[in-house]
Amino acid sequence: MKKLILLFVAIICIDFSYSQPNGKVYDNLSLPSKILNMERKYAMYFPPDYESSSRSYPVLYLLHGGGDDQTGWVQFGEVLNIADKAIREGTATPMVIVMPDANTTQRGYSNNATGTWLYEDYFFKEFVPFIEKKYRIKGEKRYRAIAGLSMGGDGSFTYALHHPEMFSSACPLSAGTGPLTMDIARTNVRRVDSTATDTQIEAFYNRQSVPVLINNIPDTLKKAVRWYIDCGDDDFLYEGNSLVHIAMRKKEIPHEFRTRDGGHTWTYWRSALPTVLEFVSQAFHQY
Repeated sequence: MKKLILLFVAIICIDFSYSQPNGKVYDNLSLPSKILNMERKYAMYFPPDYESSSRSYPVLYLLHGGGDDQTGWVQFGEVLNIADKAIREGTATPMVIVMPDANTTQRGYSNNATGTWLYEDYFFKEFVPFIEKKYRIKGEKRYRAIAGLSMGGDGSFTYALHHPEMFSSACPLSAGTGPLTMDIARTNVRRVDSTATDTQIEAFYNRQSVPVLINNIPDTLKKAVRWYIDCGDDDFLYEGNSLVHIAMRKKEIPHEFRTRDGGHTWTYWRSALPTVLEFVSQAFHQY
């Protein structure tokens, strides 16, 4: 009899787990951009209860790396399964995850040095307002976070540093950290645009070098953003992330810095995503 009861309980638990609603992902959505003069794609993750409720949700902007597009976190990052599991287990609060496409004619999430390509302007002036008007998303800083890998980690750094009034948390993973010296900036900029002037390159360097931005944070904004930085010990971008960590320590900017075993791989980023979802949820929660 006892065995039958245990078997019945096990069956009920299995049925219950399979009956839980799942989130949904759409990875071929688009909007027209006047700033970029083209149609731009994006992907969306909606939590399991999005369609059955009428409430608004916190939002995580999740940026892909170089060579990928808005489908990167969907296809290789397995965002649907990872987010569903985190929400189901209670380590993450239900949230909307937005994945913009930066697979454009120019690499990166920044405005270029000469002002002829304004992706960052597009993101803040067109993309975010469009997303947060079209979908049920809470529009306050407290309920907005940003994360990304590699090139998207660079975007996570610079977007949160340029607009600390916008994001409660930022989570760069295996991140690019912008040009670490003026010589590197000059080489990188002139490789793609030989018309850039020294003045334009210097302005680009000061705007896109993460260590420079860290050193220029005013004391009043040291705690404006919650930071979680994660980079593998075998990652070729480890040096830049370590320099940012040291700069934050010297500047006394609170942050979490994690170095784990691994390299610049999707295996590493998939293992990082559950912690990112938990970290940003800590700001989203009511206490």
